[in-house]
Amino acid sequence: MLFTDRADAGERLAEAVRHLEGERPVVLGLPRGGVPVAFPVARALGAPLDVIVVRKLGVPHHRELGFGAIGEGGVRVISEDIVRSSRVTQQDLADVELAEEAELARQARRFRGDRHRVPLDGRTVIVVDDGIATGATAAAACRVVRAQGAARVVLAVPVAAPDAVARLRGETDEVVCLSAPRAFRAVGEWYRDFSQTPDEEVVSLLARAAASPGRAIRPVAVEVDAGGLALAGDLALPEGAGAVVMFAHGSGSSRRSPRNRTVAADLNRAGLGTLLFDLLTPAEEADRANVFDIGTLAGRLADATGWLRRRVSLPIGYFGASTGAAAALWAASAADADIGAVVSRGGRPDLAGPRLAAVRAPTLLVVGGRDTTVLDLNRAAQRELRCENRLEVVPGATHLFEEPGALEQVAALARAWFARHL
Repeated sequence: MLFTDRADAGERLAEAVRHLEGERPVVLGLPRGGVPVAFPVARALGAPLDVIVVRKLGVPHHRELGFGAIGEGGVRVISEDIVRSSRVTQQDLADVELAEEAELARQARRFRGDRHRVPLDGRTVIVVDDGIATGATAAAACRVVRAQGAARVVLAVPVAAPDAVARLRGETDEVVCLSAPRAFRAVGEWYRDFSQTPDEEVVSLLARAAASPGRAIRPVAVEVDAGGLALAGDLALPEGAGAVVMFAHGSGSSRRSPRNRTVAADLNRAGLGTLLFDLLTPAEEADRANVFDIGTLAGRLADATGWLRRRVSLPIGYFGASTGAAAALWAASAADADIGAVVSRGGRPDLAGPRLAAVRAPTLLVVGGRDTTVLDLNRAAQRELRCENRLEVVPGATHLFEEPGALEQVAALARAWFARHL
């Protein structure tokens, strides 16, 4: 099983732990890489999100050998057998513990700021990491969580070495692992994007979770009829939704796009419905030329819009990414389109060509400041638009808005645009 990135892994992992939803769990991410995986898990379960800050205590002359671990709240988990066999003095061990306590406190302040640690007493706790090689840190985290009062400890990871999974079953009440390949060598091999998670991203995700802790709207799987072609989709309709936003994904993506799903979840929390669906069948996706056939994609989107209108009597907007933005603008240019608003994220509106002048829906173009080529294309396309429009540049962001806080800015801009025009 290959994951696009940590957000994608978290979306898939969330489905695998749905059975824990009724236990009102707490979700803890192991910093740094475990937090982007834990974020969508917490969202899906409507659970509080926090970090589990753990420091392994290594024997002074052999730091790889851990004689215990410490966690917040003064929790100490010590292996007396290793202490005895290591033949080091109690003073040496105390010095190690003192140094690690200082680092633990620093990390906790860095990640959580002035927010209090989420209490674990009597709770089901899901410890999440982006993957496990040896399992030493995960085992220490589970022991600390247990010592902090958790009634039930579940370890959830996208991928892990099979022998590590076997060992960790003895440290937990349950292990949820999506993939334990025999050919496992390193966690990063099972991700297309396994770039380092900066501290700033951890801080941002925890702040977002604390600011909007409400339960995510769980989408319903639907089969969208696009001119007689059945396309897989996910429809989310919050109670009292005032409008629905249809997502047109970009080249090489699908309805499972973690970035579009993040934006969709933000819109759901704001009371907007969303429909994410595949514009192409799996067989069609294999031919790269199809993702640039804007006319066909726009036709599929228009047909899907008709399907949606037969099911909900609400205003409809489009959110398009990359080539999907061109399809959204093309579809919105039809005389009978009746689309309330369009938002383009890192889009290629230039591919809609002569159709741009016919678009009547208010259009927002959002581009990363460092995505210079696409920014130039958007500026040129904006000059062709005759509808109300605006170009927003997210400073420092690249094409995929992977920088800390960048996607949150996209979601906020989209939310405001749709709220105003829908």
